[in-house]
Amino acid sequence: MSGVIPSPNIWRYPAVYEVENRSVDPDGVLEQAMRAVRPWDGAAVLDIGCGSGYHLPRFARDAASVTGVEPHPPLVQLARRRVAALDDPDLASRIEVRAGTAQALPVPSNSIDVVHARWAYFFGPGCEPGLAEIRRVLKRGGVAFVIDNDATRSTFGRWFQEWLPKYDPKAVEAFWRKQGWTRVPLDIRWDMPTRADFEAVVRIEFSAEHAAKILASHPGSSVDYAVNLFWFEAPRGLWR
Repeated sequence: MSGVIPSPNIWRYPAVYEVENRSVDPDGVLEQAMRAVRPWDGAAVLDIGCGSGYHLPRFARDAASVTGVEPHPPLVQLARRRVAALDDPDLASRIEVRAGTAQALPVPSNSIDVVHARWAYFFGPGCEPGLAEIRRVLKRGGVAFVIDNDATRSTFGRWFQEWLPKYDPKAVEAFWRKQGWTRVPLDIRWDMPTRADFEAVVRIEFSAEHAAKILASHPGSSVDYAVNLFWFEAPRGLWR
């Protein structure tokens, strides 16, 4: 699709990324923080960059409807197969996966209560077209969540900053503040089942050189991980 930048991890290694999804935030810190801002019980939820659809059934347990949007055709198919394989037909009936991009969401205007984007597209300056689309699709009082790395804290944050030394977390935070979003810093963790799983995930998240350095210096199969939860609420009065 036009304007799509290939993902360096899930596009090439969906099976390993599945392990990562299962191992990120086992304590449910992110979900708790989002629910404290806006629960999705009975809501229309949109998951932007849904990948293989890992989070779609989780949202559908409480939401009235869940739409996953993903630009990469193989991942669209994986997500649809995940939904089709659900044991609960009622749960599956509330989920739809659509091919599309953040810059041109295949969703009607004023139709979504909760938007979710986790490590997908919204990384600061340059993502304005997608932010405009979020504003278009949100209902009055609807809330959007974006989850991204916090490079200023934690062991993982240090790895991230060393890997991408030109990344400017202060500029990113200033960008979101200027856009009218609220930042919530959170502490989560990776907790992989085995060392082999940990090594595989590290290797898809970092360059070969940096992955080797990380694995040589960090034992075990878990790591502390700081993230930012950015959120935005559409005005409840006149909107747009």
